Amino acid sequence: MTHQDYLRLVEEIHTHNYHYYIACKPKISDREFDRLLKRLEEIEKEHPEWITPNSPTQRVGEIPHKEFSQATHSIPMLSIANTYSKTEIEEFVARIHKLLERKDVAFCAELKMDGTAISVRYEKGEYKRALTRGDGRKGDDITLNLKTIPSLPLRLQGKNIPDLLEVRGEVYMPHATFHQLNQEKRLAGEELWANPRNAAAGSLKLLDPREVAKRGLSLVFYGIAADTPHVQTQHDVHDFLGHVGFPSFQKGHRAICRSVEEIMAFAEKIQLQRAKLPFDIDGIVVKVDELRFHDILGATNKSPRWLIAYKYAAEQALTQIKDISVQVGRTGVLTPVAELEPVLLAGSTIARATLHNQEEIEKKDIRIGDYVFIEKGGDVIPKVVAVDISQRPAKTHPWKMPKKCPSCGSPVVSCEGEVAVRCKNSWECPQQKMRRIQFFASKDAMDIDHLGEKIVEQLVVKGFVNGYADLYKLTAEDLAQLEGFKEKSIYKLLTSIDRSRHTSLYRLILGLGIKHVGETTAELLAEQAGDLEHLQHISKEQCLEIGGIGDIMADAIVDYFSATESRKEIQALLAAGVKPEAPKRKKIQGHPFAGKTFVLTGALTNYSRTVAANLIKERGGKVTSSVSKTTDYLVVGEDPGSKLVKAQNWGVEILDEKTFTSLL
Repeated sequence: MTHQDYLRLVEEIHTHNYHYYIACKPKISDREFDRLLKRLEEIEKEHPEWITPNSPTQRVGEIPHKEFSQATHSIPMLSIANTYSKTEIEEFVARIHKLLERKDVAFCAELKMDGTAISVRYEKGEYKRALTRGDGRKGDDITLNLKTIPSLPLRLQGKNIPDLLEVRGEVYMPHATFHQLNQEKRLAGEELWANPRNAAAGSLKLLDPREVAKRGLSLVFYGIAADTPHVQTQHDVHDFLGHVGFPSFQKGHRAICRSVEEIMAFAEKIQLQRAKLPFDIDGIVVKVDELRFHDILGATNKSPRWLIAYKYAAEQALTQIKDISVQVGRTGVLTPVAELEPVLLAGSTIARATLHNQEEIEKKDIRIGDYVFIEKGGDVIPKVVAVDISQRPAKTHPWKMPKKCPSCGSPVVSCEGEVAVRCKNSWECPQQKMRRIQFFASKDAMDIDHLGEKIVEQLVVKGFVNGYADLYKLTAEDLAQLEGFKEKSIYKLLTSIDRSRHTSLYRLILGLGIKHVGETTAELLAEQAGDLEHLQHISKEQCLEIGGIGDIMADAIVDYFSATESRKEIQALLAAGVKPEAPKRKKIQGHPFAGKTFVLTGALTNYSRTVAANLIKERGGKVTSSVSKTTDYLVVGEDPGSKLVKAQNWGVEILDEKTFTSLL
């Protein structure tokens, strides 16, 4: 295998990605594709110095950001003027005719995605940078996060690709993904996302690209930021984007219109299709089709003059709040929920709507008995938008969060800096107990199949399960007492529980439900501690040595393992035969890196941060996120930033990439 063979394999996989995600005509089976990808991974393991930043294996794997940096858009990302009326569309068209002094103007009408706007830069066909819209002049650098989305081309295909290409598009979360992730959040006792747009925007702002990769985000592109030869119209833009490898609007989702009537006909056609689309839209965008006219028409301070958005009215329904109930989540957070007079909305009957928290209720002055407008923005549980005060019944009273937990009767508290109200009786509160056990058994944690919400509820109510370890004491006789449980169901559940005894240490850590600790932090803790015994005695200082863990999270980890109840639960799990496997890492003995502390900064050419960190750890070194007087080496790539100055002040030895590679 030569370096050229490696590059040809990289190119082959990029081509297959294009046929799968963009052309929707895969040339090989999923199994054959997986085989190619596995071969690439094996080669890169043998030759880490060959790894290119845009290798298909490098979509995920960077260590978490400390924070997002900002960068300036080469061409500002202005907002779009909105309208909800045909009259204003008529005025827009008349204005275009007047400014261009002609009436034979074509318009390109296309979907208006309800997502997060982005700008993406390519140099010589290679993916280089991605920014959010931000304030239109500057945006957050989300290069690593966007890279995790499978449909983003890391290398462009085809011909006529400019040396510098900046494209505009939207990140969104498909409905199916949104519902699945919200269901997982519900089972975990976490607050649900309000809609796919919020879920997508929040996912892009995660500091760990590995977490972003799990969110199932998608992309669509619809614009080019600068002039591109041979692309003369907006309609050509979509054809060009699709040709070189971008997901863009298909022909059914865009149309050439030459009159207001044709624009409105397209808007009405799309509105009829809206409920069946696999993603959210909130209208259509109408653009002057010929790109040469865009410069002539120019822009105001806020938005271009050559386009306008025609937005659909949000889907709403009016119904009455019969009661307000309170749910208790896994971490003790109390969430008020409106119990509604059932009403049909967007094709489904709605009987409940989240009210989020006391602050939200006070802001909207929501009361039991009120008639309210509810809106469904794709969420599983819709939200209350506003109260119809004109229909408010007499003698209603402002609603207040209960002072005692509705599940266990314990006093509730408001934590400083949080809107949330919590029940602090975490170990004995029945609802918290149920949510915790559901989370412990969830797919990402202990992965116990056939243990759904209703089954956990029965197990807790009947007193069979009070803690995690009780799951491993369940017998066929216990399960036979559950509603609807027969011999086959009993066998499946007991088998799944037994299998979970042998799991990864990080899965067990995640399943314990430590406040602020997600999957990535659980993996980092497992690597640092190595086993449960060391983990139970981890100090705050040791936590802070781990990249991505700050003061608040470190305090939560130490508090958890110092609590008597936590230690009892862990000992009970070990006594029940749960044997988590420590992280396996290849070790190279006697290397000069052994016992040395490294910090990585800047962009390395031949290694991702994760690959470089793993190579150091294999040789007995340790990688931390910040420079201190105990740091032995700073490995420096391009644009190193403030860490280089700190290292120089501390007298830390600086290694450029070439020296680092030779020392490896």
